[in-house]
Amino acid sequence: MLTRAGGLSFFFAKTPILCHVGHTRLRPLLHGCSHHHFKPTTYSPYIKDRIFMNKSAHFSNLALSATNKYISESSAAAKTMSNKARKKASRESPEGVLRFKLDMCSKRGDVVEALRLYDEARSLGVPLSQHNYNVLLYLCSCSGSNGDENVVNLALKRGFEIFKQMGVDGIEPNEATFTSAARLACAMEDPEMAFSLVKQMKSCGIPPKLRSYGPPLFGFCKKGDANRAYEVDAHMVESGVVAEEPELCALLGLSVESRWVDQVYQMMHRLRASVRQVSESTAEVVERWFNSEDAARVGEENWDVGKVREGVVKGGGGWHGQGWLGKGKWKVVRTEMDEAGVCQSCGEKLVGIDIDPRETENFASSLTKLACQREVKADFVQFQ
Repeated sequence: MLTRAGGLSFFFAKTPILCHVGHTRLRPLLHGCSHHHFKPTTYSPYIKDRIFMNKSAHFSNLALSATNKYISESSAAAKTMSNKARKKASRESPEGVLRFKLDMCSKRGDVVEALRLYDEARSLGVPLSQHNYNVLLYLCSCSGSNGDENVVNLALKRGFEIFKQMGVDGIEPNEATFTSAARLACAMEDPEMAFSLVKQMKSCGIPPKLRSYGPPLFGFCKKGDANRAYEVDAHMVESGVVAEEPELCALLGLSVESRWVDQVYQMMHRLRASVRQVSESTAEVVERWFNSEDAARVGEENWDVGKVREGVVKGGGGWHGQGWLGKGKWKVVRTEMDEAGVCQSCGEKLVGIDIDPRETENFASSLTKLACQREVKADFVQFQ
């Protein structure tokens, strides 16, 4: 009985095979035959034919396998060509052409041409994607660098129209959308609207970024509204967004102008903790504070030396956290340190201080975690 899989084997398994010896008709081999009636040579024609047929089936299977492989490779090639064709069709479609042209406008900063393309697309019924809307809003919000007042006014007006149309079309906004809209509001000198957009962003489940808070924060600082500016700062802290030097410098300058001495103190130490080495513009704000009359008159004349020492120890040997101590005019000079760490102005030598307790704890936790990951022995925590 043949057991080879394939179409030919199926034929052999189903079709009786008859052997002829002279004029004698034999029973089909598939049903078995007795050797008592035949000589051994009687089997030779059948065995020979059977071997030949097996070889034919083998060759046929090889041919089918090769054919299947060719068809598979042809299908893969056709699929690849199909993907290329689809990509080409997508690029050459009205939507693809619009995206390319808007991206080129963004690269050049050409808001006028971008608005023309937008109007043309709407008149022709070409749908706009989230990306297209974001490009348009970005160009409108950055139009202030153009220098042409007419272009700026046009961009601001059309920017809000585009933002509203995006909602009408049911296009879901993302962080970039809200940030550009907030910049538009700030350019219109409306930090309240910019702040409301940031709040709306968070309520929609979109985490605001630091750049999202820039428009309302700088807008309130420009208007001199310290209360609202610090509300934005508190919202940033609540959202887990860490302010960097530009934001801290703006808050410090506003605090100096508003004569909020406690906030000046807090901002300076936030700069100390996060920035360490300030830029020239920040250094000028610091100098302005210490040269002011407010800085000369503010401060405690009688303070608890024990608390100050305790604060110095807790602060790592530097910041004591007890506020301004003493009154009188500050001496503000710019100086350099020599290679030995000696100040060229006062002659005092710099001393090393430890990091504050919170930073120490974070450092120790990070070090322990790293050691546990790399240490083969399981008793590292006990050793620590």
